[in-house]
Amino acid sequence: MGEAIQAKQTQPPALPPLPEALARGMADLFPAGRDPDPDQRLEARLAEAERQGRPLRVKLGIDPTGSDIHLGHSLLFRKLRAFQNAGHTAVLIIGDFTARIGDPTGKSSTRVQLDAAAVEANAATYLAQLGQGQPPERALLDFETPGRLEVRRNSEWLAGLALPQVIELLGISTVGQMLAKEDFANRYGSGTPISLHEFLYPLLQGYDSVAVQADLELGGTDQKFNVAMGRDMQRHFGQRPQFGLLLPILPGLDGVQK
Repeated sequence: MGEAIQAKQTQPPALPPLPEALARGMADLFPAGRDPDPDQRLEARLAEAERQGRPLRVKLGIDPTGSDIHLGHSLLFRKLRAFQNAGHTAVLIIGDFTARIGDPTGKSSTRVQLDAAAVEANAATYLAQLGQGQPPERALLDFETPGRLEVRRNSEWLAGLALPQVIELLGISTVGQMLAKEDFANRYGSGTPISLHEFLYPLLQGYDSVAVQADLELGGTDQKFNVAMGRDMQRHFGQRPQFGLLLPILPGLDGVQK
């Protein structure tokens, strides 16, 4: 009886649930442990950040492979705005380097590689559509409130990687892990070619999380492999792994394709 009372007294205080604005529409959150470890439970990381008086760094990466942000993207940007409104720092990564490779997620063949000029032109239209230069109440993201937004291009850290550093990144994952990714597995099983440079994409976007020291990454449910790769990269480089918060894919008019 005495031991039971003592154990009860030493239990940590219950953590408040995620604020409704942050949890609304969430399809997956990982890790989602039950203990108060701020590396295993997002509520604990939020409470820790509040005690320390620091905002979380919430990463969202977007590759400017087209000229327009579609409705599926808007779900993620609205969630990113919710974190901004809660006082956290949105880290918007314009994948001007990774766009030249192309995300293989959801693709049945190798994507056409874009040149730097086309990527930069697309990036400019993306930022305009997100509300750059507009007051926060009229914009999808808050570009004006100090400390609420960082816009980074991943060419800042990826373009200068030397070959030994690229080899180090390649050593963090295995061919088996890559082929476990559904898109690669389907293409491999059907005999559809997979270019070696496509294996670099998850590694490079995962390294983005290291470069910006992300606490949390947002993505669609189809991005779980890529977000998890960011966690692996952060562990490799001695950082605290980010959380992954995933939103459902918005189906198109055919009810199937995103």
